[in-house]
Amino acid sequence: MNRLILLLVVLVASVVSVSANAAVRAKDIATFHGVRQNPISGVGLVVGLDRSGDSRRNTASLRALANRLRGMGVNIELDEIQARNVAMVMVSASISAHHRTGSVIDVNVASAGDATSLEGGSLLPTLLVGLDGNIYAVAQGALVVGGFSASQDGSGTQKNTPTNARLVSGGFIEREVASRIDYNSMSSVDYILMDPDYTTATRLAEALDQQFGVTVSSVRDSATITLNLPEEYRGDFARFATQVESTTLEVDVAARVVINERTGTVVMGSDVQVSAVAVAHGGLTIEVERSTDVSQPMPLSGGTTEVVNQSTVTATEEGGQLRMVEGISIGVLVSALNDLGVNPRDLIVILQAIRSAGALHAEIVTM
Repeated sequence: MNRLILLLVVLVASVVSVSANAAVRAKDIATFHGVRQNPISGVGLVVGLDRSGDSRRNTASLRALANRLRGMGVNIELDEIQARNVAMVMVSASISAHHRTGSVIDVNVASAGDATSLEGGSLLPTLLVGLDGNIYAVAQGALVVGGFSASQDGSGTQKNTPTNARLVSGGFIEREVASRIDYNSMSSVDYILMDPDYTTATRLAEALDQQFGVTVSSVRDSATITLNLPEEYRGDFARFATQVESTTLEVDVAARVVINERTGTVVMGSDVQVSAVAVAHGGLTIEVERSTDVSQPMPLSGGTTEVVNQSTVTATEEGGQLRMVEGISIGVLVSALNDLGVNPRDLIVILQAIRSAGALHAEIVTM
């Protein structure tokens, strides 16, 4: 299992290496200044759940359902609502100035109460409000849940997070975001890199000058490139933007190790370099085992049957071995740690220790 996981790390590093050397489009790494997403959100109700909704302790969802029913002419009191097929949820999405009235967007839905799963539910019409207090969209429809949860008599199983769901094309734009930028009247515009980097910014500026055949760009900082529109593109920004976005270049990728401690996932880029370092791997495992026995009294003794709980604690210390890890490639690092029998959790700790020792020449990003 350890070899398989570490092999996946090598494969991911290989993919990163290929991507770093391959040409990418400018539209995939940068955007024009002023093109941004605006968050919208609302509070809604999900119905149709199979007794996995909010319990009666969550009276907010019951009141919301009762108010919805009263608005439809059905008078009902809270005490009359017994089913657990309703859940209160938070609904969120993002829109930009390019969305027009009637456009559809995807929506995220997350439980706001004590519901155990949103699987099989449908979102009732929900107003989505912007930070300015205006209503920009309405969301409704059947939810798509990327997990499940099941329990019975105290035992259960769960995959992923069933209290989060997705509503694909379930949001309908009712109000457009006011755009304050008239690109057709502009003679220059800033092009913003998603991941600021001076090397990539310089390469992009050179590629754009070559694309148009004249000098149109200047690098202001690691994230901003100022573009001056040639005369033939003034008033026709769409044609200029098409040429800019289709420009290709090689992106410079910083050496980085991404760690997700919750899932034990480690992803290392191909530019990660390691100096010579000695690593000793070992650990202490403590296992607590509980068992339940029944104590029966002797016949005619007058005693009672008792349930006796017993606990056994076992501590095992793994033998650690000292090994030299040296080389400049990620393959050497992975191979050496694989020989030590390192699992993903231990790999995270070892990488952080190697970084603290100054032998891992890469940024560690913890998610």
